[in-house]
Amino acid sequence: MSEETKKTEDKKLRDIVAASEANVNHLSTVLDDKDFHALVELRDELKDTWHKKQVFRTETEMRMSVLQDAKYPTKAAKYWQCVREQNVFFENLMTLSFDYRKNNVEIKKLNKKIEEEKDPLEVEMHEIELEEKLYGKANMELVAKDRMREIAQWSQLKEEYNDGSFDTKNVNSHQAESYKLMLENKVKPLSPGSSQPEIFNVVGQLHTLDRLQKDGVLLPYSDEGKARLGYKPNGGDNEMSVSKNIKTERKPKEEVKEGKLAYKEE
Repeated sequence: MSEETKKTEDKKLRDIVAASEANVNHLSTVLDDKDFHALVELRDELKDTWHKKQVFRTETEMRMSVLQDAKYPTKAAKYWQCVREQNVFFENLMTLSFDYRKNNVEIKKLNKKIEEEKDPLEVEMHEIELEEKLYGKANMELVAKDRMREIAQWSQLKEEYNDGSFDTKNVNSHQAESYKLMLENKVKPLSPGSSQPEIFNVVGQLHTLDRLQKDGVLLPYSDEGKARLGYKPNGGDNEMSVSKNIKTERKPKEEVKEGKLAYKEE
């Protein structure tokens, strides 16, 4: 296959409009004449709809629905949710890329089968399968483009919320403060009519968080909490390293030695 032919075929495969229009003509086999003619009249409108349809969330939905103030009440909480959302979209884009490459191989295999097949019915079947693969390819390209748009949007939002006032390396650093504000927001609408499980869950979490903060076991750690947990400074206010684990009466080496002896005796 010449380089020019390869470029022409690649352009054909990537032509989303051609892939969608080619399949519209075959709808005459499943629609009656009246409905098919109505569809033909809507061809240009449907092509426009296919291209501009919403695939994933808009910036408005990301700000208003995902990063809502009640659930993510601080800039740190919003920033770290942006990190989660961006990562999910990137991982899904990677998975899509594998599916896309596999689909391309299937297209090549079908083209080869069509060239070599002698039975007209088998050729027709392979052509239908090829059209399905081409349409799937077009859809994957559309999805990939919109995934990339949302990935870039999450990057913009991360930059917007990162004002230097919180830790962008350790997600745990902000959570005690952010979760407390979020739980307080959940408590506000509770009323005598609220269900017992709902009240138990929200109030229970809030009381637990208050206790943990008073005990100094959540960031930012109190001095008493640091001492009780065996933490010591390691170069920064929020950077801690464990100096010792929970104390045991026997040293780990002694426990391992006894375990080996018990195993041999069995």
